[in-house]
Amino acid sequence: MKSPLTTLTLATTVVLSSLSADEFKLDWTEFHQFENEPEWFKDSKIGIYFHWGPYSVPEHSSEWYPRWMHFEGHPVYKHHVEKYGHPSEFGYHDFVPMFKAEHFDAGEWAELFKKAGARFAGPVAEHHDGFAMWDSEITPWNVADKGPKRDITGELEKAIRAEGMKFIATFHHARNLQRPNDPENYEYEFGHRRHYNHTHMPAFEGMPPASEDDELKYLYGNMPEDQWLEEVWLGKLKEVIDNYDPDIIWFDAWLDKIPEDYRREYLKYYYEEGKKKGQQVVTTYKQRDFPDDVAVFNIEKGGKKTISPEVWQSDDTVSFGSWSFTDTLKIKPVSMVVHGLIDIVSKNGVLLLNISPKADGTIPEDQKNVLLEMGEWLEMNGEAIYATRPWYVYGEGPTQYQKGTHGGIKTTTIYTSKDIRYTQSKDGSYVYAFVLKQPGKDEVITLESFKRGKAGEALAIDSIQLIGSTEKVEWKRDMQGIHIEAPNTFESEIALVYRLRTN
Repeated sequence: MKSPLTTLTLATTVVLSSLSADEFKLDWTEFHQFENEPEWFKDSKIGIYFHWGPYSVPEHSSEWYPRWMHFEGHPVYKHHVEKYGHPSEFGYHDFVPMFKAEHFDAGEWAELFKKAGARFAGPVAEHHDGFAMWDSEITPWNVADKGPKRDITGELEKAIRAEGMKFIATFHHARNLQRPNDPENYEYEFGHRRHYNHTHMPAFEGMPPASEDDELKYLYGNMPEDQWLEEVWLGKLKEVIDNYDPDIIWFDAWLDKIPEDYRREYLKYYYEEGKKKGQQVVTTYKQRDFPDDVAVFNIEKGGKKTISPEVWQSDDTVSFGSWSFTDTLKIKPVSMVVHGLIDIVSKNGVLLLNISPKADGTIPEDQKNVLLEMGEWLEMNGEAIYATRPWYVYGEGPTQYQKGTHGGIKTTTIYTSKDIRYTQSKDGSYVYAFVLKQPGKDEVITLESFKRGKAGEALAIDSIQLIGSTEKVEWKRDMQGIHIEAPNTFESEIALVYRLRTN
């Protein structure tokens, strides 16, 4: 059966190409020889990563603690002064020896990710803070030389691959360079100091980020831009590619602050090294930081309103707040996490789900429980998620979307039993219908996308089964769609999944 995306893809190719052509000055066509959307990535549907580093030590506010601790008047600054002292005397670098990861077990983490249903996993290799979570020769600020004094990324890479998953490394370090003269800087509301909008660690006088100490410069990004771009930004990427062979590299925002020729050099190096090693590697990015046809687009904490002709990714977190662990972190219910996954997959997306370990290397029980419950649901219903493709429409239902904070739509929507999502098997022999809330005992589930004039009108359905249940499904079809009687004995706190076999 021909994919319903084929026509849509042809119709949008010219538009997408014209959008990117005006935004990039260099020639990117040589990258068309590489498959930037490999089949394994399209099939994977879910990966897990984690914000974990010295910023996990204070367990306060968010992973942006290293930045806000320097701004007088900011709540993080006030907290830091009260608990640790003035940041001129107790800097972010002083948290590094406290980041010991003494209970970290890469094998246990990898086993948990596998049980959760992930098809790929890996660390935030480096956040904005300049601390490398691998054994680096480029910077002294790395986990092998300081803090845990273990190659965290190396241990994880081996453990994750041993569980049969692909390996991802994410990079957020484009913001680490100090850019005091950036034209987009503006006055910060707390006090009269410049905000340094595209600099994570502001070089305020008397603070460690302004230090001329040669070692501290590598943590705080206080060096000439040319040196930082070549040695630090690009050098770290090449080091991780060479030593850990990531299958996916994901970039956080502000990559537009990296000159285009450096972004192009990175992509060339990564794709060519992947080809040498027999890997089909993937780069994912935010905003407009790469041309559409050379890498995979990502939306932070957001989804799409409709089906995308190209595979895309959403990065989201298991909590409502910080991406890193804090002592006030509130965790989402598993139903919300899985509903986000279902909606993303129905629109040709892949979910990259973040968790928040503690500084000692333990994963809190409430986060573990969400992962394990998600894994149990996927163990039963995974055929409707993994290696599927979007159907003619993504779904139906009364629930309206809200705008996401970083683009796209929110992934924290509360659904009803009338909200339906669809996927289909690659060969089109099955359509899967997800009912996003347990219906009442006497409720009739109506699949309106099969009514006259809708996408599934002409599709013949041979049989319908409720995945995970032995109960016979009572159903009928008329001009208003397919009507399914709610199950009498089968319940799910997450979602019901019906398998519709086509002729």
